[in-house]
Amino acid sequence: MLPNSLFPVNMMKSIVLGCAGTSLTVEERSLFAEYKPTGLILFKRNCVSKAQVSELVSEFKDIIGWNNAPILIDQEGGTVSRLKSPEWTEFPAPIEFAKLAESDRIKAKEMTYWNSVLMGAELAEIGVTVNCAPVMDVPSADCHEFLANSRVYGSTAEQVTELALEVCRGLLAVGVTPIMKHIPGHGRGTVDSHKDLPHVLALQSELEACDYMPFKELSSLDIADSLWAMGAHIIYDNIDSENPATLSKKIVSDVIRNQIGFDGVLIADDIGMEALKGSLADRALATLNSGMDLTLHCSGVFSEMQEVLKVLPDISENALKRIVRAEEMRINLKDDKVLLEQALDKAKIS
Repeated sequence: MLPNSLFPVNMMKSIVLGCAGTSLTVEERSLFAEYKPTGLILFKRNCVSKAQVSELVSEFKDIIGWNNAPILIDQEGGTVSRLKSPEWTEFPAPIEFAKLAESDRIKAKEMTYWNSVLMGAELAEIGVTVNCAPVMDVPSADCHEFLANSRVYGSTAEQVTELALEVCRGLLAVGVTPIMKHIPGHGRGTVDSHKDLPHVLALQSELEACDYMPFKELSSLDIADSLWAMGAHIIYDNIDSENPATLSKKIVSDVIRNQIGFDGVLIADDIGMEALKGSLADRALATLNSGMDLTLHCSGVFSEMQEVLKVLPDISENALKRIVRAEEMRINLKDDKVLLEQALDKAKIS
């Protein structure tokens, strides 16, 4: 492995974990010190104040011994927002920018960008370095409402691509890594994968012409190495009728890495979602065996984290290189001082 100050001193486990509360328990500290998960993901239950979250982030990094450990959050705006007022700004849902784009595409792009700058600045202030946004799914007519009602940036691949790019640019400008989700596309899912396993019957040619397009377009840009992508718990019957994308070697290799061309950090969606079956340990291993760089467990339930960590391999060298490459770009692209001054000159979007 090439020497680089951003690489961890210790070998990490190939997982991002949640935690139970606003600080790490004695048991969590011991578990994380022993197994060293690669990163931490935060939820509403973990976030009370800026000072408290900053302390939690520092505590986690100190315990695993890696100052550049990824710290994740789901902060899309609207219904999927982990940081709440009055301590933090409650940002509008992606669908609001999609609606604006129908009448004024230029203004919608500008507002999406500055909204993401302001959102990213709030994340960076508390030590969050990776945001699980933007959603880049193109909703079909019968897409499940949990996604389609508020979390999408449009109904066409072109519009979703345009606005998602502005989200990525805005976050990166203030030092936050975006996660494109849910690759290779969740927009045809008619059920919520938190509760059930969606099946998509579309042909490969249909998926290539629409669902894959936003991910493919951003994967071809000069910022591609700075991006992460989150895999979808969804079965594409005409590609792999047995395994959801997060568990499918064929989809990870043939579709995501080759057809779409994404070579960045690939993380599975939460293995605790009901779309997946089997033990959590089996789910975690299956996501990694498919070719995902990282798996994800969000609940913060201690016994579940124990179960998963005991079976996980160390992170692969290729996966770690992708994480460090994205981290280097995150640091190099950051220009928050100038951009934040410009953003604050504009009216905050309410």
